[in-house]
Amino acid sequence: MLSHDQIWMAIDRLAERHGYSASGLARRAGLDATSFNRSKRIGPDGRKRWPSTESVSKILAATGASLDDFLRLIVGRDGPLRTMVPLIGMTQAGAGRLFTDEGMPAGGPGWEEIEFPDLGGDRAFALEVQGDSMMPLYRDGDVLIVSPTASVRKGDRVVARLSSGEVLAKELRRRTARTVELASLNPEHEDRAVPVSEIAWMVRVMWVRQ
Repeated sequence: MLSHDQIWMAIDRLAERHGYSASGLARRAGLDATSFNRSKRIGPDGRKRWPSTESVSKILAATGASLDDFLRLIVGRDGPLRTMVPLIGMTQAGAGRLFTDEGMPAGGPGWEEIEFPDLGGDRAFALEVQGDSMMPLYRDGDVLIVSPTASVRKGDRVVARLSSGEVLAKELRRRTARTVELASLNPEHEDRAVPVSEIAWMVRVMWVRQ
């Protein structure tokens, strides 16, 4: 599993490779200059803060680096780090395609896989966005790489399937013993408070391929 320190070290290495400080790289990518400051990497309560997938996407675009380049900076290796991950559509996920006890798609007729950079020890699969409920962040046809084994924290982007078959892609706002509060990514769609008992599974969005 990729660690907090590995991710931040890769950002520092990417900045150094292109002649920037961490704050200079953030500015080059159109982010707040303090986004990557060391003081922002640990919260006031001592909890680790992780860079968002959107901010990483922006620094890759700004430097012209590929996702493979970034992953090599994380693990300190040369050569491609790729794996095959299962791909299903949101409609298939909502229709009840079988999942294992680990939260991974169980396969079956019409099974598809796509090649993607290896995310480390986390198990992962791909969900293809269908419709406009996740705009403007995720659009129809985007592929979300999600992991049922990665820990989910407040502020993470998640995909949740309800026992009714409804599939939601939102931001985790708060989780209690009884309820999961999910903030909508699309201002035209309402936030949701869902009883824990109604959630069949919830996975963290690790990366977006657009």
